Amino acid sequence: MPRLFRRQRKRRPKDCLPWKSGRATGLNAYEKCYFSQNGEDGIIAEIFRRIGTTDRYSVEIGVEDGRECNTALLLHDEGWSGVLVEGDPKRFKRLERRFARRRGVRSVMGYVDVENAGALLAQAGVPEQFDLLSVDIDGNDWWVLRELLGRYRPRVVIAEINPFYPPPARWVMPYNAAHRWDDTTYFGASLSSMTDLHREHGYALAAIDCNVINAFFVQRDEFPKLQLPEAVPEEVYHFPPSFPGRAFGYGGHKP
Repeated sequence: MPRLFRRQRKRRPKDCLPWKSGRATGLNAYEKCYFSQNGEDGIIAEIFRRIGTTDRYSVEIGVEDGRECNTALLLHDEGWSGVLVEGDPKRFKRLERRFARRRGVRSVMGYVDVENAGALLAQAGVPEQFDLLSVDIDGNDWWVLRELLGRYRPRVVIAEINPFYPPPARWVMPYNAAHRWDDTTYFGASLSSMTDLHREHGYALAAIDCNVINAFFVQRDEFPKLQLPEAVPEEVYHFPPSFPGRAFGYGGHKP
């Protein structure tokens, strides 16, 4: 058993509504945090246990310093290769140091937008088809994903969502390449809008993490291997239990 599996982070009771109530179902029942924030490590592991892997290659955009992100466990302990992208110079330096000795892992500096997304991944040598894509850039996520899904074909996609627009609300932040998150509710896209986008590109919603931060999408031709019904936004959504106790400004924007 990998060393990091023996020191799983303890989950605070308020962090997850299904776990707190004892009613975790589907992929949420497998949530675990080693390097991820919201149980994503466990969901990812269970998805690939069911559908299998092909190239064990991942791309994650918006990883900060790589200490806490969705693909760190795969790259650290599971022998995956891939690309990590971060735009902040200080965080990127720490990211480079953190993964400097990991063969097959490439760190790329750059704020990703619609104009440079495809070129940035192409220059990093990302194949057209690969196992996992994760995007968390606190702003233009929907627009960047639309661009990338028109060029690449990851088997599984993890997309950050804006939980302040409960289903069936459709909302997408207007595109702004210069946008940087300012700790307000003005970012990203609603779960229903993100689900619509992925459906158009041949993906089905498999789950959202218990804190309603990330949505997990699986290619529709792979989805039967999960042996789960396709998730419906209105049925899997709940208002994030960890947000009411957190200072969260609106910055002039009110959903």
